[in-house]
Amino acid sequence: MEINTVNPRDFQVIQGYGDGGFRISGQRHEGPVLVLPSRTLAWPVFDLAAATAESFSALADERPPIEVLLLGTGARMRTIAPSLRRALRDLYGVTVEVMDSGAACRTYNVLVAELRPVAAALLATGP
Repeated sequence: MEINTVNPRDFQVIQGYGDGGFRISGQRHEGPVLVLPSRTLAWPVFDLAAATAESFSALADERPPIEVLLLGTGARMRTIAPSLRRALRDLYGVTVEVMDSGAACRTYNVLVAELRPVAAALLATGP
């Protein structure tokens, strides 16, 4: 799926998703990713049940600090454990918004265009 974007200040922008990965700021990334305004990282979480607060440790290094974490759960929206949501708030100070990965991609682009301190942890869709 293609996404039209506006790129303020050379932040990472999600340009497309599907077929098992993402196109972010002109580069193809296979598998799950953690998109921060400054960079995109491979995210070693393939199943939300295996996610821990430590899976999001890159959030601690971002400046200004991330306030909103969009969690893209793949093709369908799935819930996360309340304990994980609490741990992310306590460790990194983020509010977690859970949605399917397509919605998370689009929401990330809107918020980063507004210069909001946002990150997206995205599970891939497709093969």
